Amino acid sequence: MIKHSNMHSVRTLLLIFIISLFISGLTAIPVHSELSVLEEFFLPTSPIGYWINEVHLAYNEVDAAHPFLFYGYDWLAFAHFILAILFIGPYRDPVKNIWVIQVGIIACVLVIPFAFIAGQFRGIPIGWRLIDSSFGIIGFLLLWSVLTQVRRYTQPTPNFYATV
Repeated sequence: MIKHSNMHSVRTLLLIFIISLFISGLTAIPVHSELSVLEEFFLPTSPIGYWINEVHLAYNEVDAAHPFLFYGYDWLAFAHFILAILFIGPYRDPVKNIWVIQVGIIACVLVIPFAFIAGQFRGIPIGWRLIDSSFGIIGFLLLWSVLTQVRRYTQPTPNFYATV
């Protein structure tokens, strides 16, 4: 059984993870508006401003000719929402649902090679791939902390007298 103070810590970290997944999914929907706002903050002559401008121009071209391709963004958002819902199980009972935490850790680790491999093929600048990888790193750190705390209180305690 996990102590109350540790259960609070585990639930807090899982709640941060759940909310982050949900917000990440929400950001996949209003991409046009987000790009417009970002263009206001970055000079087009800066590397990030140039990249945001390029992405926005491409977005507008695709939107004009093939808006159905943005259905992929909708499914990306949906996947984030479903993953957030999946982590409600560990929030309720982290011991029983430890496997969800473990799968989450694996997914966070896989974000890094995926960002670098797919990003290379898609022409995504290295800085942007580093930003994408940071989401995997932050998620990993949150979930690893959760897993460590859950394991600490679920491992059988060695019986000193049984070894004597």
